[in-house]
Amino acid sequence: VQLQASGGGLVQAGDSLRLSCVVSGRTFRSYAMGWFRQVPGDEREFVAAINFSGGTYYADSVKGRFTISRDNAKKTVYLQMNSLKPEDTAVYYCAQQSGAYGIGWSAGRGYDYWGQGTLVTVSS
Repeated sequence: VQLQASGGGLVQAGDSLRLSCVVSGRTFRSYAMGWFRQVPGDEREFVAAINFSGGTYYADSVKGRFTISRDNAKKTVYLQMNSLKPEDTAVYYCAQQSGAYGIGWSAGRGYDYWGQGTLVTVSS
């Protein structure tokens, strides 16, 4: 199973970015997908998730600014990030739950397959 994340970069506060994550080597539509982020020295934190039926859930810190979506035909999950802030600077990871139709998807649990991360840097 491979998850390939892309789309990170250096932007200014207020700008937008869209992250993408393509899954290969495993079925896609039956599993919840999530985005997480980590600042060096800090714990990884949950950002957003989308379940198999398209239900979404967001961390309070990004609610209203970020949108997660999925394209089952392309086996891809996206994270549209608008109104970026310097505190959004982190390495962003996509992840897939290991259990089909799994519970805990909105609580950041059960994500056992991870991408390599893509760096997002937001300057003030």
